[in-house]
Amino acid sequence: MKPVLLALMFLSDEHRAQMAQSFELIYAPDAAQAAAAIAAHGERITVALTIGATGLSAAQIDALPHLSLICALGAGYENIAVAHAKARGIVVANGAGTNDDCVADHAFGLLIATVRGIPKLDTLTRQGVWRTALPLPPNVSRKRLGIIGLGTIGKKIAQRALGFEMEVGYHNRSARSDVPHRYFADVTSLAEWADFLIVATPGGAGTQHLVNAPVLKALGPQGHVVNIARGSVIDTAALAQALRDGTLGGAGLDVYESEPAPPAELMDLDNVVLTPHVAGWSPEAVQASVDRFLENARRHLAGEAPVSPV
Repeated sequence: MKPVLLALMFLSDEHRAQMAQSFELIYAPDAAQAAAAIAAHGERITVALTIGATGLSAAQIDALPHLSLICALGAGYENIAVAHAKARGIVVANGAGTNDDCVADHAFGLLIATVRGIPKLDTLTRQGVWRTALPLPPNVSRKRLGIIGLGTIGKKIAQRALGFEMEVGYHNRSARSDVPHRYFADVTSLAEWADFLIVATPGGAGTQHLVNAPVLKALGPQGHVVNIARGSVIDTAALAQALRDGTLGGAGLDVYESEPAPPAELMDLDNVVLTPHVAGWSPEAVQASVDRFLENARRHLAGEAPVSPV
């Protein structure tokens, strides 16, 4: 008998087939299907696979009496009731490190796109507008980059920034001793110093609206902010106001508070570049995340510690 796996996020046909080699797979990629699956199969489910944005609540955990392992497919786990799970003796693991390069690449793509105004320039070019009718877009190179959250992804972003000869500063819960970059004890001071900000901090209550109106004002009218973390970290209403009144120069967002619906407050602004939470998605990154889950699960079911426990 294969162990029973509840999967609560989108999976391609190929990845579902890969998981089905080791598990009896119950695929429930939306809230309605999840509720139905737990009601019908809760007594049999031993492993749950989710993502940070979807999570697994305490009530859902309690409806799965034989659950022994919860895995997040990516690095984020902000909506998994981790403390509740551990109190029940359930192991929690994630996919830390499997998509860091992809996210860092996308962060820099958004930074260049918003600072250089690439989407807007594409539209104008198609309309026949030539460069002599346009303002000059600024450099990205040799500017000051502030990174909020210097974890594994933040460090990858900083590494890429050095290739652009940028000066890097960062804000973390505490200073790191293993990096040469300048540490700022609060986000506002970092924003005052930086030309651009990239948000790479975990989501959750502790970082809710960490980037707010005062931070955006400190970043300034030539400043740009990029978010590849969680939409909750930036105050969307404050961001929209700052972009409209010129307090802030531009933004590049892969995540937003309204997702999966696009942020209505920003849709008519041409100084915002939006992508649909795909920073961590590439064939290589998603495959690595699936492989990590399967290895975490294999180890757990064999009585071993997972590769990347939470």
